[in-house]
Amino acid sequence: MAVMTDGLKAVAGPALRTVLARAAATSLSGTFWGAIITLLVQSSSATTMTTIGLVSAGLLTFPQGLSLVFGANIGTTGTGWLVALLGVRVSLTAAALPIVFVGALLKLVGRGRWAGAGGAIAGFALILVGLTTLQQGMGGLAEELNPSDLPAVLAGAGVPWWSGMLGVLALVATGIAMTTVMQSSTAAITVTLSALYAGAVGLDQALALVIGQNIGTSTSSAIAAVGASSTAKRLAVAYIAFKLIAAAVALVLFPVVARLMLRASDSVDPVTLVAAYHTAYNVIGVALLLPLIGPFTRLIERIVPERGSPLTRGLDSAALAGAPTVAIEAVRRTVARVLEALCSSVGAGDGVVRDASDALQQARVFVSKVTGPLASDEEQRWLISTVHALDHTAQLAGAIRENAKIDVTPDSPDERRAAALCAEAMRSAAAVARPLAHPSVPRGTRSAASGAKPADTADEVVERLENCSTELADLRLEQRRATLESVASGTLSASDAIARVEAVRLLDRRAHHAWRAAAHLAGAVA
Repeated sequence: MAVMTDGLKAVAGPALRTVLARAAATSLSGTFWGAIITLLVQSSSATTMTTIGLVSAGLLTFPQGLSLVFGANIGTTGTGWLVALLGVRVSLTAAALPIVFVGALLKLVGRGRWAGAGGAIAGFALILVGLTTLQQGMGGLAEELNPSDLPAVLAGAGVPWWSGMLGVLALVATGIAMTTVMQSSTAAITVTLSALYAGAVGLDQALALVIGQNIGTSTSSAIAAVGASSTAKRLAVAYIAFKLIAAAVALVLFPVVARLMLRASDSVDPVTLVAAYHTAYNVIGVALLLPLIGPFTRLIERIVPERGSPLTRGLDSAALAGAPTVAIEAVRRTVARVLEALCSSVGAGDGVVRDASDALQQARVFVSKVTGPLASDEEQRWLISTVHALDHTAQLAGAIRENAKIDVTPDSPDERRAAALCAEAMRSAAAVARPLAHPSVPRGTRSAASGAKPADTADEVVERLENCSTELADLRLEQRRATLESVASGTLSASDAIARVEAVRLLDRRAHHAWRAAAHLAGAVA
């Protein structure tokens, strides 16, 4: 399962991130595509971990991420059907081993997506080999283990009802332990189906194990939430809550459902019945919570409140665990939030500059941890532009800090014009950063304070920024010449003249770095 999942993720590459982000437009579409993608990738953990990274990076809202997770729980049941309809009945080792050879060879000699495809092919064939091994192993186990050796889950005549419930809970705990150790509910359920086919467990006992194995798959999300951002913790808590709610419903209905399943097993294969129960279990859980996703998400947000600086909320370790592009996007949005904060605050105070500098330092450390090859030249340029934006925003923060130390009131027309150009550059840079920092803000809109028309696009604003920076650079040279000449005429002292020249130089630096940072971020906005 691990080899196949890694191969499929490599084939998907950044497309997995892109498809997930686009698929979650509504709760229903997010659930549908979350199921389809998980069915293709064959790992609910892969979809869930990627979703946590996307939500942490700000690419998805919390409700959107939750809908994808709901769908992942349905899609992960597909392997159970493969095992039930084919795997435990036919030995496929003879056909699978040549496929393993082809896939392994492709992984060794191929590059990029071809190597990923080789891993996916080899992994799929290894699953078929593994099913045959399970089938043989369970056949031997069935000779030593009888269903009567396991706890009874349905109380017989004259036996108290709670006795059967204790048996159910014992097998549920066993299922949780199996999935926790294997870190894959699909692998654990495959073992259960093989044991059922071999006669090592009964149908009712297999149903109880499936309930526990569904709960156990949430342990990977719980582990991923340790030390993560508040957003990632919310998604993990919501995922665990979903699993527990679905399990509670299944346990309440278990005596009735188990008896119906036993009756149906006279005409339907028990292994197929368990696969159907696994799918129905998750579909019913999603059907119960999907209409209540709004109140449910608000409840989770109260349980796990937002903590930490709003500037760095996207710098979450969950984003590093997914595709490198997710982590890069988290850094881009952090830079955008910092740029907006610096440019929106008139005369940004020490507190704003200090918080911005701390956030940029964290972003620098975070982007240094990005590992894994980037799939295309476009993604490499994307990373480079992110580092450029990070550097220019840090330079802007430094210029603002230095500017605050110079107490000079603009007196000459050149100095007043320089201050006006710098102010316009700050407003324009904030307008470019805002749609990326706050994705809910529609593109092409700007605040009334910016002085731009609502129809302005990011490229138009960047062009105006460039004009401001260019004009200010030319103006600085003229102001420097005129100011220093005023020392000879006795109008200004040398100290005052140098301070005024330095003040305009720092205004020029601010406008230049604001322009370059915004220009590198504009591509992400578009």
